[in-house]
Formats: sequence, structure tokens, C-alpha cells
Amino acid sequence: MFLKDRDAVLDYRLDWREACVDGVAITASVWSVEPGHDGAISVSDVAIGDLWTSAMLGGGVAGCVYRVGNRVTLSDGRVDERSLVVRVEER
Repeated sequence: MFLKDRDAVLDYRLDWREACVDGVAITASVWSVEPGHDGAISVSDVAIGDLWTSAMLGGGVAGCVYRVGNRVTLSDGRVDERSLVVRVEER
């Protein structure tokens, strides 16, 4: 579980090396946040590297726990998804 302040805007990066074998690369990345409500964590500045994805996460309601998902499509057509659990606190 990651902790973040609601006023912080931080870069979160996922390493996909285990999924990307034998020259396979990431071709698409979609981020999601659950639960989605007014003031929920926002996702911006998404980026894709050969073996990683990243996104800036901002906002959120203090005391709430969010599941931030990242679904990627690989160059061989496979799809994978990973999640981060982020709790927003006043820090």
C-alpha cells in the first residue's frame, strides 16, 4: 500500500520486465481509479517505455483507499493488468 497526501502530485511507475520477454514491448497503457467519485485520485502525464509505464497521481480524499489499475497491451497481443493500492492521508 502506498500513502500519499491529497495535495501531492507524484509519479508512480510500474516495471513490466516479467511480462515482456524475448523482445516483447508495451504498445498501449490504460489507467483507471476505483472508486471513482468527486475528488478521487486523478491520473495525468501517462508514459510508456519498452518495459515500464508511469502516471502522475494527484488529489484524492483523505481517509479513502483507492485501487489504481494499469492495463497494458503487449506487442505480441497479450494483455496484462497490475494494481496499486493508494491510501490518501493528511501528511
